[in-house]
Amino acid sequence: MRLDPVARVLLTGILGGSIRKNPIFLLSSKYVKGQCMFNPILHFMAKDLAIDLGTANTLVYVKGKGIIADEPSVVAVHRDSRGAKKVIAVGNDAKNMLGKTPGNIDAIRPLRDGVIADFEITEAMLKYFIQKANGRKSRARPRIVISVPSCITPVEKRAVKESAESGGAKEVYLIEQPMAAAIGAGLPITEPNGSMIVDIGGGTTEVAVISLAGIVYCNSVKAAGDKIDLAIIQYIKRKHNLLIGERTAEMIKINLGSAYPDPDEERITMEIKGRDLVGGTPNTLEVSSAEIRQAISDPVKAIVEAIRIALERTPPELAGDIVDKGIVMSGGGAMLKNIDVLIKETSRLPVSVAGNPTTAVCEGAGKALDEVKLLREIASYI
Repeated sequence: MRLDPVARVLLTGILGGSIRKNPIFLLSSKYVKGQCMFNPILHFMAKDLAIDLGTANTLVYVKGKGIIADEPSVVAVHRDSRGAKKVIAVGNDAKNMLGKTPGNIDAIRPLRDGVIADFEITEAMLKYFIQKANGRKSRARPRIVISVPSCITPVEKRAVKESAESGGAKEVYLIEQPMAAAIGAGLPITEPNGSMIVDIGGGTTEVAVISLAGIVYCNSVKAAGDKIDLAIIQYIKRKHNLLIGERTAEMIKINLGSAYPDPDEERITMEIKGRDLVGGTPNTLEVSSAEIRQAISDPVKAIVEAIRIALERTPPELAGDIVDKGIVMSGGGAMLKNIDVLIKETSRLPVSVAGNPTTAVCEGAGKALDEVKLLREIASYI
């Protein structure tokens, strides 16, 4: 059998001595159409990944390095005159194009409400992040753990798995987001004690009670960051006849959004820009934090109601544990001002926000990579 010179040098350095007599070479090499394919060696060279495939942001964790990417789940696609699509930007570069593209370029968010809305674009996005972690010229196929909402169907789970495999993954494990968030927040999930995690993401809010490395009860509602942004857009449109975009709504949420009034809070205002629906011209106006709190009250109430239902349906012994340990919050939505205060007032339980709310899910999935036994217990197989 003839070896490519580069392959010979590579194997000599890795295996040492005679290449042809080495048993690892005999087991690992496959000859296809006269070329030597070293699948086990490529897998050994691959960097195992954990991916938080979120509706708003995608985070990538590389084993041994930590989180190496945190970018918006947005893909910019160019369409030529024949309708053929070509990805021209992913992540931050694509998000900057939202609402500003010409007719032949679309800035797409391929995930909606935590599930894949565009299979082809999701595959391209995953391929981009896998190449970013392993190097663009690498042919290595890594093992990947992907977090998914607990509410999605087996068909939707299969779509995520196949997108990752098409994007370059060798093995794909799916882990439910509340479980990953609990691990990332440092909750004792393997102990016979109840822990409640509330993960408020971009598309869904996941409320789960966990004990003995399993989810005892889980409730998922489509009231999260995106619905809060939409509520702001609709309120400004209805109250002030001004049309604003998603990016402006997100900035309003970050700067003015709050779930519960603060008695010592000063009146905070912000100047926003958009298109006047009456005159059709660009316009600016000033909005206050009190207005925005009123605007987002409906999705916030839906989150609180989901927590109330979860507490009602929790077995009594585990409910006693939650009374002692309280509720832990994670996700970008947990950073909404005073949302922990509101939940504490309505549930009469201790409420805390994880030290790493925006990265808890990705870090939890990353920790599962290091513990193979735990990963096999909590992962979903499709």
